[in-house]
Amino acid sequence: MPEQYLPVLAQLIIAFGFAAFVLIASVIFGRSAKRTATKDTPYECGMLPIGDGSPRFSVKFYLVAMLFVLFDIEVVLMYPWALQFRDLVTHGPSALASMAGFAGILAIAYLYALKKGALNWKS
Repeated sequence: MPEQYLPVLAQLIIAFGFAAFVLIASVIFGRSAKRTATKDTPYECGMLPIGDGSPRFSVKFYLVAMLFVLFDIEVVLMYPWALQFRDLVTHGPSALASMAGFAGILAIAYLYALKKGALNWKS
């Protein structure tokens, strides 16, 4: 039984040996560049990195993002249901009624978000 693991052991030894060889060779043969402040600054798509790295965003961005994810997940649920609708109709009107109830709850949630001003950018 242990002789069956010899190829796996040989592959592990070769893989670790190759990784160690490449790392050691890069240290030995690699050139050390002079470090300057200009070279150590992060590259920002051609723009000079001025200011704070993490600007503050309005809560509106996060609220709209959460609403998008919420309503997007419901579309992901509705799409397979719509594809199987013909098969579901043969079982009776309960499939249509359940999806109508689900869409009704979504409509109420959307109207609630509109009433609360979640999608109003000016406030």
